[in-house]
Amino acid sequence: MYVKDHMTKNPITVTGDTMISKAVDIMAKNHFHRLPVVDEKGKLTGLITGGLVEESSGAKNTSLSIYELNYLLSRTKVSDIMIKDVTTVEPDVFIEEASQLMIDHEIAVLPVVDGDGLVIGIITEKDIFQAFNDLLGYRHTGTRFIIACEDHPGFLVGITKCFAEQDANLESLAVYRSERGTELVVKATGEISVESMTDILEKAGYRIIDIAQTLPSGEVKHFDP
Repeated sequence: MYVKDHMTKNPITVTGDTMISKAVDIMAKNHFHRLPVVDEKGKLTGLITGGLVEESSGAKNTSLSIYELNYLLSRTKVSDIMIKDVTTVEPDVFIEEASQLMIDHEIAVLPVVDGDGLVIGIITEKDIFQAFNDLLGYRHTGTRFIIACEDHPGFLVGITKCFAEQDANLESLAVYRSERGTELVVKATGEISVESMTDILEKAGYRIIDIAQTLPSGEVKHFDP
């Protein structure tokens, strides 16, 4: 999964000489909270956020009236308050690398730039969350089984064989390790019933921890294992 598959392409940008009031208006009308700042060639020069505007203007604590505050914002340029040392990512980076960058730098957004520094996209923590759900197939029609596993080479073979023998198509697989032990998350589709697949897995010696089925309507139905 690459950044380019989950980023917002060709994001709205502003230049450094844009007044803050206009930048705020753009963010409000488009329902987002961050704007890349670029030069006349489209190269990234900074980043402005709604939180930065509030912090810089003292909007939450100021004694200024709304009219005085608006006047101040209409006379202040984006370049006066923008973040200049911006952490960026390239489009062909894996999504998990982008996620780790956000964690390491304690940020919620990454402008996406090409080799020339031109802004071609933007990816946010919300996009990362959506990528995670897509990877696990949460909203995709099918049944998710969480199965307790022994953590050793080859443990997937027996489980996947159980599904293959029933013509179940495996949409996604994920291995999760915690203090409970090792768990396998399997999202499968096919005509076999939840009850029959559960019975097959249990007879093969596997302990099922949780079962959830996503219906075509998008509703998620939970079963007792």
